[in-house]
Amino acid sequence: MKDVDDFLDYLKYQKTYSLYTITSYENDLKQYLEYLKREDLNYKDIKYSDIRFFLMYLKKEAQEKSSSISRKLSSIRGFYNFLINKEKIESNPFVLVNGPKKEKKLPRYFEYNELEELFKVPDTKTPLGQRDLLILELLYATGIRVGELVSIKVSDINKYDKTIKILGKGNKERNVRFGEYAADILNLYLKEGRESLNKKNCEYLFLNNLGGKLTERGVRYILSNIVKRTSLNKNISPHMIRHSFATHLLNEGCDLLSVQQLLGHESISATQVYTHVSTDRLKEVYYNSFPRAKRSHIDIK
Repeated sequence: MKDVDDFLDYLKYQKTYSLYTITSYENDLKQYLEYLKREDLNYKDIKYSDIRFFLMYLKKEAQEKSSSISRKLSSIRGFYNFLINKEKIESNPFVLVNGPKKEKKLPRYFEYNELEELFKVPDTKTPLGQRDLLILELLYATGIRVGELVSIKVSDINKYDKTIKILGKGNKERNVRFGEYAADILNLYLKEGRESLNKKNCEYLFLNNLGGKLTERGVRYILSNIVKRTSLNKNISPHMIRHSFATHLLNEGCDLLSVQQLLGHESISATQVYTHVSTDRLKEVYYNSFPRAKRSHIDIK
């Protein structure tokens, strides 16, 4: 449908959303339009009662989680706002629709010893092994998003200051820092692994085995294969490493505003979720370490 195609182009070229985000919007809208077709409804003539039945369909028939329903509503709401701006419709029928209450979920993250196990998997004697370890080290050292990671160009890196220029959400630039561990594998990869992989004279830092730019999907595939070669019973995503970066900083005493800037969050509220993780960690440390935190088995008479 042309309106949907135009909306997706708008997200790509004007909002500069990542391919992963755009694909999510596309899938959400595809499901919505298929439902309308089944119910013989026109997307430009939707009423509030139609939306209620659509929400019932998502919950009962499609058995979507509350978080998924909320995301789909956000995608559809954005689509209708786009149609208003293009003067295709007069009002947004989804503007007053509230999604289901979200389940409160704390960010999943790795303990430091678990990350160490991941770091030991890649074979740094091979070009792909050097690349894969650098992916892990940079994700953890900087807390950058996977879309930001694959967009790094060699020219964005300042090896002397140990900083990387990152193009974040909304085309906002920021500089992130990395430490000695990441610097060591970066130098090795640039000297050996990347030279071997760079068959197409590509400007990007991370390359696939054909010499082209590595994709976000490619990074997820690499991380999934790495975790399968460990004893960890966890699914891995690039965002879990980002969560680990933020959580470990707070656990070591870093202030929230600094973590916000390091993560590239526009709002402090997006960063505050990590304080819950940190608080849980402090609670665990307290009860395991403080001698009078738990009642002994000896009864006081």
